[in-house]
Amino acid sequence: MEKTIDESKQGESLVLEQKKENSRKLFIESYGCSMNFSDSEIVASILSNQGYNTTQKLEDADLVLVNTCSIRDKAEQTIRKRLEKYNAVKRINPRMKVGVLGCMAERLKSKFLEEEKIVDLVVGPDAYKDLPNLLAEVEDGREAINVILSKDETYGDISPVRLNSNGVTAFVSITRGCDNMCTFCVVPFTRGRERSREPQSIIEEINDLWNRGFKEITLLGQNVDSYLWYGGGLKKDFEKASDLEKATAVNFAQLLDLCAKTQPGMRIRFSTSNPQDLTLDVVETMAKHKNICNHIHLPVQSGSNRILKAMNRLHTREEYFDLIDNIRRILPECAISQDLITGFPTETEQDHQDTLSLMEHVKYNFGYMFYYSERPGTLAERKLEDDIPLEVKKKRLDDIVQLQRKHSEIRTREYLNREVEVLIEKESKKSELQWSGRTSQNMVAVFPKGNFKIGDFVTVKVTDCTSATLIGEGLHLSNM
Repeated sequence: MEKTIDESKQGESLVLEQKKENSRKLFIESYGCSMNFSDSEIVASILSNQGYNTTQKLEDADLVLVNTCSIRDKAEQTIRKRLEKYNAVKRINPRMKVGVLGCMAERLKSKFLEEEKIVDLVVGPDAYKDLPNLLAEVEDGREAINVILSKDETYGDISPVRLNSNGVTAFVSITRGCDNMCTFCVVPFTRGRERSREPQSIIEEINDLWNRGFKEITLLGQNVDSYLWYGGGLKKDFEKASDLEKATAVNFAQLLDLCAKTQPGMRIRFSTSNPQDLTLDVVETMAKHKNICNHIHLPVQSGSNRILKAMNRLHTREEYFDLIDNIRRILPECAISQDLITGFPTETEQDHQDTLSLMEHVKYNFGYMFYYSERPGTLAERKLEDDIPLEVKKKRLDDIVQLQRKHSEIRTREYLNREVEVLIEKESKKSELQWSGRTSQNMVAVFPKGNFKIGDFVTVKVTDCTSATLIGEGLHLSNM
């Protein structure tokens, strides 16, 4: 399960700089993972060339697009509520067209057109280049749908429009799809097989971002550690590659090293990792370069070997501990975050206690925690009864959340009276007199503005903290 985006950002309108020559207005919203937000930037780029500017006012839009998530039932219900809002506006503005993008579009396909009468087009994650043709069909009064999964589409040839950008941080997609087939997850069915983007196009995008003043990028993929470029094609076809292709193949550790060397002044993050695919050469590459952030998001999903096997997670509890121990040996300052699912079918109280004991061993810096919701089409939905009562799921989730809060406070307090490097991203939500930014460990830090500005790397002395935020004083500019 991938989860790398702050949930407080879900549903924010994405804003594209207006171009005078464009006359039609686009309103676009994204929900779910970072990849969806990145995809929306690709969509905005494609539609900009078709004469669309974006608007923050839903009522002014000629075209409304919602980029959807199917990872949990709650996410899908949120989308349906947004469609109700669009419907109310469409009654006033009948010229407005509505489209559904992303994972939910691919999963439900033509059912969307039948169930949601206001939806004019449905476009899956691999079909965004077909948007001009689909919009032409809509203009001709026809419903339009394209949810075909691609074996090679990476959108590597499209320069994304940076939407709602702070001008400091940006996403760079490097892989699409997932081959892992966890039994609870819809991603392999909505985003297809793993395929990687050509390294040079990634480097060109990073160079362009640096030249435009960006200071941090996040390399994105459903499973970034599976990155493998050998001249094109699906990862699963690597064994069919020529000897030369195999000899010159680029894996994730090598790509990470290349990115760090190409722009040594730019901070580099990556997400999301999978325990079975994260190799120690990646961790060693992180240790080599100051500009690669000391943070790994490493979803574990459960602390029980029995449940991990039922989830088709190809790692055990013990293997996960070994990986954590090696990360901490190579990168002592590395923060580790998690995804956890509680209430998976057949989960016992002992399984739940195994998860809590795993958390006690790792003491994650932060995490994303959910109770299991059955996703149609997954192996778990087809083969396993959702047999854990909702009240039990909620109770176990509360146990996990409370323990994570305790551990988060332990981790933040480790930084008291220490100096950390913070990249300023924005003004603090709580005070216009303070800046907010993140450390290499992806911890939020706030401090008085002083003479600093957005985009500065600042050495901050930590004087206080909450369970989620470092509070301090900016000392001076720091050198990346």
